[in-house]
Amino acid sequence: MRKFSVVTLHHHPIMMDEAASVMDACDQMRVRQAGAVLVTGDAGRLVGIFTGRDAVCRVLAQRRDPHGTRLAEVMTRDPKTMLPDHTAVDALRMMAEGGFRHAPLVKNGGIVGLVSRGDFRGLELNPDDEECDLWEHLR
Repeated sequence: MRKFSVVTLHHHPIMMDEAASVMDACDQMRVRQAGAVLVTGDAGRLVGIFTGRDAVCRVLAQRRDPHGTRLAEVMTRDPKTMLPDHTAVDALRMMAEGGFRHAPLVKNGGIVGLVSRGDFRGLELNPDDEECDLWEHLR
């Protein structure tokens, strides 16, 4: 099977300090049309991820003030990560098994990117690519 590194798909992720407000994170997500923010702590290390799902379930549904709520209070702590040289199948399998749509790419403790399930749209439709069956591998 041809190796298809996820690093070729990653975007420049939104990264914000854990002390940032939910409102600031949501503003950035809207402006950048992104579904997640990588949350950093000391020395820029990944400490969590904040997604649109977190905004709905942990902020809006609980009637929290998005201006006064800090990311540290509502983020998903210690998200599963992957190395940037993993394959698309590896990324999709990890997201499917874990029930999430975003995977931070981390190498040597540093954030190098973020992949989203949406980044892989269309791969399963390419008949010339050996990974076209990737959806079947995930079932």
